[in-house]
Amino acid sequence: MEKPVALLLALSLAAPAPAQTPPDQSRRLREAALRDDVAWDIVEGLTTEVGQRLAGTEAEARARSWAVARLKSLGFSNVHVEEYRMPVWVRGTETAEIVSPFPQRLALAALGSSGSTGDAGITAPVVAFEGLDALRAAPADSLKGKIVFITHAMKATQDGSGYGYFGPIRFQGPAIAASKGAAAVVIRSVGTDHHRMPHTGQTNFDKGSAAIPAAALSVPDAENLARMLERGKPVVMHLVLTPRSVGEQLSGNVVAEVPGSDPDAGIVLVGGHLDSWDLGTGAIDDAAGVAITAAAARHLLDLPERPRRTIRVVWWGSEEVGGFGSKDYFARHKQENVVLVAESDFGADRVWRLRTGFAPADKELGDRLAAALAPLGIASAAGTPEGGADVEQWMEAGVAAFDLNQDGTRYFDLHHTADDTLDKIDREQLRQNVAAWATTLWIAANSSGRIAKTRD
Repeated sequence: MEKPVALLLALSLAAPAPAQTPPDQSRRLREAALRDDVAWDIVEGLTTEVGQRLAGTEAEARARSWAVARLKSLGFSNVHVEEYRMPVWVRGTETAEIVSPFPQRLALAALGSSGSTGDAGITAPVVAFEGLDALRAAPADSLKGKIVFITHAMKATQDGSGYGYFGPIRFQGPAIAASKGAAAVVIRSVGTDHHRMPHTGQTNFDKGSAAIPAAALSVPDAENLARMLERGKPVVMHLVLTPRSVGEQLSGNVVAEVPGSDPDAGIVLVGGHLDSWDLGTGAIDDAAGVAITAAAARHLLDLPERPRRTIRVVWWGSEEVGGFGSKDYFARHKQENVVLVAESDFGADRVWRLRTGFAPADKELGDRLAAALAPLGIASAAGTPEGGADVEQWMEAGVAAFDLNQDGTRYFDLHHTADDTLDKIDREQLRQNVAAWATTLWIAANSSGRIAKTRD
């Protein structure tokens, strides 16, 4: 018995070891992205070398030039700008103070599309409303000559769902107040912080109607104003807002591609928006989003073989002030074979949830994505993805979409404020975002067959 055993042992030692199963490509991409700082370099460069990027201004034009140079240096193909024209609004002087009965200054910022008080400002009594329903119930012309104050109670949530409910206070509130004769509107900022930094953002007035002055108070100042009103004495405010419209100007979308090997397989369209509001440097909104999607797509450029589908990265312009960039892009490209869309536009904190909007025929693709993302701590959940403001028209046309939902617990502490700056981005969480996106893009771009429309 000893000789055969010894012989077998010798043979086994001499034989080559069995080949190890190589890690799949999604794992390689995931691990590479978790060590990568390309996204950080993009955010750092854009916020440092350009800074705020208000749509249609010279700063946004500089951002487009910066973006083209950076995307070319990263190795993308077909890098170019698609220009369009859009109406442009710019900020002016903005001050507010309580004249009586408790004189003091307030911190506020004009809302996008706000009208002007004129240089002299206006002095008027303040009347308060808790939310839009109360404002809608006010009799016609009952607010003539008054400054309307709209308050609310938005709280932080992981999925950011509070914005869907409270956002209309900013979107719609000033127009409703204007329809009832208000001289001006101030709202409690649509935010969840308690810093003395107001949250700006776009408001919308009916076409053909005059825009009245409209601004957001910082949350502490809004709470202070509410306490004044609770004391039962008439409160009078002096308000100066001098924004102005400067007519139509150029804006544009910056486009780059990772070319696919199969022209008939369609295009995976992803990106974020290049413009920002003008109070901070637009780090979380949305330098992070353009950085995450571009850095993820760049990882596929490093692979020995091209993906089956083309991955097109778009840095959309003018998202913040009405989505002119996404509308122009859809109008130009709606006949192209775009099969999947997604946008990163919710900061840079870790991705915690995957949601897909696939047709039943693509359940297997959704299951593959869920399995590949699980090691990153990402759970798959049912529900229709939101996609993002810049891809919503594609979704309405039935194109499949996915969400990589980021933790939004602190997002509305910073959103549209002067505090939206680079130091709020955590490198490790940013890398986890890139890993999630790179994994998703690789699997989606190489899936067999076609990605079905969610509806015809």
